[in-house]
Amino acid sequence: MAGGPEIERLVLLLAKLPGLGPRSARRVALFLLKRRAQVLEPLAAAMADAAAKVRPCSRCGNLDTVDPCQLCRDDRRDGAILCVVADVADLWAMERSGAFLGRYHVLGGVLSALDGVRPDDLAIGRLVDRVGAEGISEVVLALNATVDGQTTAHYVAERLEPTGVRVSRLAHGVPVGGELDYLDEGTLAAALKARR
Repeated sequence: MAGGPEIERLVLLLAKLPGLGPRSARRVALFLLKRRAQVLEPLAAAMADAAAKVRPCSRCGNLDTVDPCQLCRDDRRDGAILCVVADVADLWAMERSGAFLGRYHVLGGVLSALDGVRPDDLAIGRLVDRVGAEGISEVVLALNATVDGQTTAHYVAERLEPTGVRVSRLAHGVPVGGELDYLDEGTLAAALKARR
């Protein structure tokens, strides 16, 4: 590489970001270095600030600068309904929809035999404790429709069964604006099963 070790380190670190390979990382590094005052320095300051102040919420697992997080502190939310998500990105996606007004619980991933993720590696025990302690009446499992996501949903539902809480899952099927001829067979089959 035509540059010093600092540039090489920047490129190597950028290449670890999702969606960036070595070539894209070089382009981003060059962009940042050319726009040092406008982009690089403010970005570095924002990253240092986030690293110093952002922490997981001790109650739900969301990321925030306060604990409990803003969502857990919001009295307008329905405290009887808990939405279980795999990670914070899923929680943020649910929030962008504006459709869920309850509380959340972040598991910290999904069960995966291939990746060695076991039930003890996830916040499933804390979820069961929360359901009992907070008087939750319904748990919505908002996990991906992947093999690992569905395995996790099934395991969580089994763990929650002794609590007597109502457990529901997100519907699967035809997306809004979707055209039938572009959907795969699995999606169509799930949509037919979940028809109403």
